[in-house]
Amino acid sequence: MGDTHHAGVHEADALDVLLLDAKISVPELRDGMVSRADLVDRARGSGCSIIGVTAPAGYGKSTLLTEWAHTEDRPVAWVSLDRFDDDPNILLTLLASAYCKIFPERGDLVAEVRGIGFSPLGRAAPRLATAFRSSTSPFVLVIDDFHELRQSACHDALSIVIAGISAGSQLLTASRTEQPHLARLRASGAALELEANDLALDAIAASAIFAYATVSLPPERAAQVIDRTEGWPVGLYLAALIAKESGDDARSISGEDRYVADYLYHEALATLPERDQQFLRRSSVLDQLCGPLCDAVLRDADAQQHLWDLASSNLFLVPLDRRREWFRYHGLFREFLLGELHRREPELVAKLHLRAADWYEANSVPGLALEHLLNTAERDRCVQVLTALVLPTYQAGNMSTAQRWLTALGDPVVEGYPPLAVLAGWIAALTGDVAGTQRWTHFIDSASFSLVPGDGSASFDSARAMLRAAVCADGVEQMVTDATLAADQEPRWSPWRDTALCVLGQAMLLSGDIDRATTLFAETTTVGAELGNADNMVISEADLAVLAMDAGDWDDAGAHVSVALTALDEAHMRDYPISLLAFAAAARLAWRNGDHEESARHLSHAMRIRMSCTITLPWLSVRSRLQLAKVHWTMGETNTARQLLVEIAELMEERPDLGVLADEVLDFRAIFTSSAGATGGSPLSPAELRVLPYLQTHLTFPEIGERLFVSRNTIKSEVTSIYRKLGASSRSEAVQQATAIGLLGG
Repeated sequence: MGDTHHAGVHEADALDVLLLDAKISVPELRDGMVSRADLVDRARGSGCSIIGVTAPAGYGKSTLLTEWAHTEDRPVAWVSLDRFDDDPNILLTLLASAYCKIFPERGDLVAEVRGIGFSPLGRAAPRLATAFRSSTSPFVLVIDDFHELRQSACHDALSIVIAGISAGSQLLTASRTEQPHLARLRASGAALELEANDLALDAIAASAIFAYATVSLPPERAAQVIDRTEGWPVGLYLAALIAKESGDDARSISGEDRYVADYLYHEALATLPERDQQFLRRSSVLDQLCGPLCDAVLRDADAQQHLWDLASSNLFLVPLDRRREWFRYHGLFREFLLGELHRREPELVAKLHLRAADWYEANSVPGLALEHLLNTAERDRCVQVLTALVLPTYQAGNMSTAQRWLTALGDPVVEGYPPLAVLAGWIAALTGDVAGTQRWTHFIDSASFSLVPGDGSASFDSARAMLRAAVCADGVEQMVTDATLAADQEPRWSPWRDTALCVLGQAMLLSGDIDRATTLFAETTTVGAELGNADNMVISEADLAVLAMDAGDWDDAGAHVSVALTALDEAHMRDYPISLLAFAAAARLAWRNGDHEESARHLSHAMRIRMSCTITLPWLSVRSRLQLAKVHWTMGETNTARQLLVEIAELMEERPDLGVLADEVLDFRAIFTSSAGATGGSPLSPAELRVLPYLQTHLTFPEIGERLFVSRNTIKSEVTSIYRKLGASSRSEAVQQATAIGLLGG
């Protein structure tokens, strides 16, 4: 909840577009590079759909893939990863963006794989795999700096995407570290891995490198240099640079020392003028570099020209775009430069990060500003920026990023600014995190804050009241009190006004005041539309639809369902817990109108996402399941209705005071109990639905158990139940059946 449009997250500015374009553009070929055409031909003609290039820094992995891309006849989609991309939503969005760049007719794909509360394994990755599989022509997808992906969730999602790389297409990945997907694929013959020994250069290549540096290297010396560097490409390149600057031959380059990075880079840096050394050291705090950014950070009057000069000298500066406006340092070189900066000018590090943060904030990229601020002691400023970013980042679907920022700050810092603790509580509640919700609501109950919060709410008391009302931990009466306080305090122009109205409408509905609830839901929709905030619109329209159906006004119900579903699609919220009631209402309406196929489609989606709708929002979780139970009972699917009633009972053990909603549950339970017999198959339980997406991967049962923090035996039992309920006898068959009925990829 909160105003996403106000935060400007969905309106990428010019800088955002440039940064994205740099990440998905094929780098330019660099002068003086040694051709690796033999390796390209070997990999291209291997018949393998997956090519992994795995070697330490400096072995020319990116150079190899760049040469491949420039000599490839098939369309090439390129993605360069950095440390900020270790988030399954960001990863899948980048892959979709790169694919759409070479196949513009699939421009809708980016929207399909992202969104609020998206499911990477349940929907986004399968959708992307399907798009790849149905590509109109073969293509090559390159993922450079694959080692930046550390989250298991990213690797799990990628394992599903890999299944979409069909015959004729190839996926190329370059990494400094082991690539988890390669072992299984190698064993099946589907993958080829090039390693350090494959990338090591020979004496002929060494001679070519020295010749480009205009340094004489007789054959016997070439063999000696190869022996000392063990064919390490960057070692050879540095050796040539050092020999050129020193005017000596190759024998004096290393003496008795091996070509280790610190020694070589120190020698390379020492040959440069002090101004260049200073530029390199100080700019190493930046993940990407451009002239205006370096001007601001280094107080350099002509940084763009400096970047061009350094790039033309091949000093480990990699252009990221065709205009040669954005660059990055070679990873190993940057690590060395950062070490030099911390060793020689430690007092400057925080200042440089602060200047970078100032520039990114001034250019409307607060996320990167925060990344730099986290490297400083400016915790108050971090808190202010993060407070403005948490919900927009969550609404963009980058949940792991928001959680990483909160973790980086640490709970004590979050507690030091209670409005941020409220936002942490909202994130927990909206994602179904029971423990997190309890932790933060307990904290804010005793917290105090007298200033105006940085999240746009009228006051801390109002922000706290909205969250407490939504969680409804203390019953309906207290929910009404809290929601009324918030609605009274949030003015019409507040970005939280629609949230205050929505939770008050829920409180009135639980109290039995249908007329007041109806008025509040209608106002929520109006205000939400003005703010561009879809989630409150969706829940309010879904409630209005259910109330209209209960009153027998099916035309009005249809209008509200249409508004809710349209808002869901436009905001890409189909996997968001808030959407559950909308799908339940749509299924009920479609069944009543005789469109059983559409009803089944909505039901499948609702039954899948219900597992993320927990006790953190009890009114939504119970009401949605009650609607689903009623639809299934009407359809004659009494086993499914019974399962939903069991889930409702479990929820109400924790939240028994749900007002008239509890009475509605009792009334339906009485009707259900008096009905005869059990019919229909049993639905997948929430626990089984959590396991189901992992069946698309090649994780073993113990590995799936590790992901979900349960035992191997528990996973085995749940998979057995999934097979039985889906009528499957294998993982692939279960996935196929689940996809067919909309439990995966829908």
